[in-house]
Amino acid sequence: MECHCLSTLTNPSSFSSSRILNFQSVSFVGSNLPSSPPLPNPFLHRKFQPFVYQKKLSFHSLSTRRGLILSEIGRQGWDVGRFLKTLYFFNGPPSPAKFFEFLIEKLSGPSPSEAVKAMETSGIILVAGATGGVGRRVVDLLRKKGLPVRVLVRNEEKARRMLGPDVGLIVGDITKASTLIPEYFKGVRMVINAVSVIVGPKEGDTPDRAKYSQGIKFFEPEIKGDSPEMVEFIGMKNLINAVKETVGLRSGKLVFGFEDNLSRELPWGALDDVVMGGVSESTFQIDPNGGENGGPTGIFRDIQRELWVKISLNFLQNFSTPEDLSAYDGLELRVKGDGRRYKLIIRTSRDWDTVGYTTGFDTVKDQWQSIRLPFSSLRPIFRARTLMFSKFEYDGKLNPTFAEGPFQLPVSSIRAYIKEPITPRFVHVSSAGVTRPDRPGLDLSKQPPAVRLNKELGFILTYKLKGEDLIRESGIPYTIVRPCALTEEPAGADLIFDQGDNITGKISREEVARICIAALESPYACDKTFEVKSVIPFSEPYTVDPESPPPEKDYNVYFKTLKDGITGKESLETPVPV
Repeated sequence: MECHCLSTLTNPSSFSSSRILNFQSVSFVGSNLPSSPPLPNPFLHRKFQPFVYQKKLSFHSLSTRRGLILSEIGRQGWDVGRFLKTLYFFNGPPSPAKFFEFLIEKLSGPSPSEAVKAMETSGIILVAGATGGVGRRVVDLLRKKGLPVRVLVRNEEKARRMLGPDVGLIVGDITKASTLIPEYFKGVRMVINAVSVIVGPKEGDTPDRAKYSQGIKFFEPEIKGDSPEMVEFIGMKNLINAVKETVGLRSGKLVFGFEDNLSRELPWGALDDVVMGGVSESTFQIDPNGGENGGPTGIFRDIQRELWVKISLNFLQNFSTPEDLSAYDGLELRVKGDGRRYKLIIRTSRDWDTVGYTTGFDTVKDQWQSIRLPFSSLRPIFRARTLMFSKFEYDGKLNPTFAEGPFQLPVSSIRAYIKEPITPRFVHVSSAGVTRPDRPGLDLSKQPPAVRLNKELGFILTYKLKGEDLIRESGIPYTIVRPCALTEEPAGADLIFDQGDNITGKISREEVARICIAALESPYACDKTFEVKSVIPFSEPYTVDPESPPPEKDYNVYFKTLKDGITGKESLETPVPV
């Protein structure tokens, strides 16, 4: 009996409904699996560490087959050297007590069910620039919604005073990469970035920056503190590098394989039934010309011997450091099928006897195919409950398509993916006007102060545009919001969304905060850049009657009008009348 399984180990972490995944072990097993209801999204705390290809047999049936196994072993001989090599490739043997407990459990049959350890939940939204006018409103709105928030600030005392003593803080400075320690960002799945270079009136301002914040009356401006280059460009680069691993990439993360100009080879090992006294043998090889386009591919291959029973065949990959796949929703395999059914087994612990999580997939003979396996579809297995079998399915059910004989499964890539529809993971508050300083034919006298004074203000808009470009090039699903002049007026006015960087006007900071939060949930906002203002002219103040506030907006109505690829940079070559 054979069961084909590719397995991967990851660091102890948990699969949870929030999205943090630490893979300690993954296996592929060949069998015909029955459909089973998915778990309630149990894997969203995850990290990835090896891949195992397993063949397993129920130990409580071992006594009825022992004669066959021993006769085969006696005939072919047990390779003690390969047994020891296998154990030490996979972190050495378990302790005698643990191994003895494991055997007793198997020989005595199924044990009473044990509760699977509860999965940790996570899905933190990071707010950078949380003490600024937009940032603190974002934090307040997120907390009112009951969403988990962490804030990135430079001044802890100011943040505690402004945001409260119970807010989760990261004290760091985006202009100093050394302060953005990766450990601080664990669990962060989305980012709203409201960091901006500080601009203030030359004549000075009040302690709470009242002159600057009102946004309507003009004051001669100057840069206060770090330069636009440090904040808007270098700072953006540092922030993206700090969160990239935790928020994920639209294209996913290559765990193993060969794709386009990317490749990632890993040290695989075979975990055969030699560890249980058997003599089967398996290999993992790189075929330099075996890929679907004549390129390299990995091949899992079973060197079949004359065995009545194969207890276990695993290909296992050991990572020196666990792979963090927290930001992703599943694994996508690019394989050339052999018509058999396989199982994927993921473990989140290095322990000898531990819970694994399993799902199955079919392959089409002699065809390359991409197979997506959501983490949420994995079901827990432990000891004699819902184990992997070659001849059997889960819990002893027969596999009707079982067939003895060797297998060969080319695997060109294993990639973590974000499920569709993809929503933004990084929302950035930029500024209208970023493409205008260098636009041909533009009448600067009709433009806002920042456009006219771009050079005097340290090329503030130039570096804001460079920062935007870093986001667009990062591969992170994003939204870039370009508000017109920001005011302290309440939210609620009708809005105008536009693209191409042509409009002027005003908009309340409260409204911008609401737009940012709405964008995180909208696939229509993903990978879009747009400007926004209210319909209220500068000359008219906007107020709201507390007894009759305006209705809440459905921002998707606006997001649906947006188009891909429009940034306003197109106008740098073709003049646009304003």
